[in-house]
Amino acid sequence: MNPILMEVPTQLETERLILRAPLRSGDGEIVNQAIKASYQELKAWLPFAQTLPAVEETEINLREAHINFLKRENFRFLIFHKVSNDFIGTTSLQSIDWDIPKCEIGYWINTKFSGQGYMTEAVKKLTEFGMEQLQFKRIEIRCESTNTRSRSIPEKLGFSLEGILKNDDLSADGTRLTDTCVYAKTS
Repeated sequence: MNPILMEVPTQLETERLILRAPLRSGDGEIVNQAIKASYQELKAWLPFAQTLPAVEETEINLREAHINFLKRENFRFLIFHKVSNDFIGTTSLQSIDWDIPKCEIGYWINTKFSGQGYMTEAVKKLTEFGMEQLQFKRIEIRCESTNTRSRSIPEKLGFSLEGILKNDDLSADGTRLTDTCVYAKTS
């Protein structure tokens, strides 16, 4: 079946969180505030956070993510707390290969919510969604080997560390080579 015909929910729920597709006008403002509040932490690990984006740039990015969601090329979800409605971060099924089928999970968290298990909860839900509903046979999480906080998520969720790729990528700021951990869960 052509993936464009798949019914994909625009919202997922966990015990504490709501994961929803970035489809509302104005999401850019909320996400941009979190990027600014978390800038120093994000800058260390993510190429997109090397400069602070304008609200308009973030809004454009989210609208493009929505288009990619509709095209079934990438499923990005914004994470909100169920009770307070605070924006927690984002997680996505990305680098999708429908022929296998497989994908990667990416994520980042608003610094003020880190250390509370929210991202682990969100990634667990996204993994279940990918395996059970989308029928992915392989889901990977890739992260820099020195990013211990990011590495702890796949480790807590039972992903297998398949290897560490030496000199595989550039640091977020592009100044040095880094090693990439490849974690995977297969069905």
